[in-house]
Amino acid sequence: MQYAIELYYDKETEKKLFNLAKRIADEKISTKFLEWKTRPHLTLACFNDVDESRCIQRLKVFARNHKTMPAYIGSVGMFNDTKTIFVSPVMNNSMYQFQRELHECLGDFDINGWEWYCPNRWVPHCTIALTREDDNEAFFKASDLLLREFKKMSGEFIAIGLVKITFPVEEIFTIGLN
Repeated sequence: MQYAIELYYDKETEKKLFNLAKRIADEKISTKFLEWKTRPHLTLACFNDVDESRCIQRLKVFARNHKTMPAYIGSVGMFNDTKTIFVSPVMNNSMYQFQRELHECLGDFDINGWEWYCPNRWVPHCTIALTREDDNEAFFKASDLLLREFKKMSGEFIAIGLVKITFPVEEIFTIGLN
């Protein structure tokens, strides 16, 4: 089974991000992201397998030792190869350090094949649309809509969670940061 550790936004920021994804669905451009039934998030790490109870215990300790962080979302981007459209936070050293420390905490779990979520290779992003399975124009229409409607926003990263990468995503455990 595959797993991910996700970083979650405060409720107001989460709602704004969800509404962007919903706009793309409401315009009948693409519904794939909403079908995954996941919250807006940044993926910090992905694993091929974890011992869920050990991972949860480690996340509890990790969360106790880390504070909430400001979340400034300032840009729109895309991965052309997967036809994924996303918004990105303005990154700083403390966020990169946060992700690095998380990987150290969970270093014995299998990350093979997930190198793009490792420190020094991570592209932090919050997916808004997944258009690979849609017709070719969906990628361009969704990108255009997001480019026109996106406004910079700020909020907070308030929690981390363990999810199973299934369809739909299964949220196993979430804990607030201090």
